[in-house]
Amino acid sequence: MHPSSNKNPYFCRMEWFESWFDTPYYHILYNNRDYTEAENFITKLTSELQLPKKSEIIDLACGKGRHSVFLNKLGYKVLGLDLSKKSIEHNRQFENEDLHFAVHDMRDPVKNPPVDAVFNLFTSFGYFDSEDDDRKVFKSVSDALKRDGFFVLDYLNENFVRKMMVSDAVIRRGEIEFKISKKIEDQHIVKNIQFTADGKDFNYFEKVKLHTPDSILKYAEDNGFQREKIWGDYQLNDFDAEISPRYINLFRKK
Repeated sequence: MHPSSNKNPYFCRMEWFESWFDTPYYHILYNNRDYTEAENFITKLTSELQLPKKSEIIDLACGKGRHSVFLNKLGYKVLGLDLSKKSIEHNRQFENEDLHFAVHDMRDPVKNPPVDAVFNLFTSFGYFDSEDDDRKVFKSVSDALKRDGFFVLDYLNENFVRKMMVSDAVIRRGEIEFKISKKIEDQHIVKNIQFTADGKDFNYFEKVKLHTPDSILKYAEDNGFQREKIWGDYQLNDFDAEISPRYINLFRKK
């Protein structure tokens, strides 16, 4: 799985996720992520899908590559794709014959032969204001898959988020104190992040669309997918719209 280069027209405009994800502070804020939980989830997921060893998987929005690397250790051929140039540069150190990384915007066609599965994990969808952009993601994933290939879309559960959201919080990471405020605005969760570091004041934000289960299913069906299962957490328990923290979709390309 060797990615080909693709000059991306989206790089001409800077969107919030491009600037924020490429800063070191993004990774500092989220350095408490549970790697053991993530690896257990990936192990359960690949077992549930019964993916044979050497199956080809695209880790779409791979970040700093923790899932890509672990999938490769499990015996899969993996292509990790992410919009962040700095994350991909970081990930190059992990590359081997069966593990590659490339800069890629998930709205664009994937320049790679069709694969057995595409994973989009830990809320790496929902960043776009335009429904056309959301549709482009599903079209891109569908085109990147073999017939009967799997698409796993791991997303937040809208109902759970609305019930459990904490409006204001302070998170300390080393010497940096991150002041976090959240609100729901126009069907988006908007998180404002303020902090002082290296003698400078910073203010970033994150904005994630509260996609409903119906809207995600519509995107999928319009692009040739059928839904096989929905899980509600990383232990792969059944989805409950009222109490499940996650909304993990398993789609199969028809």
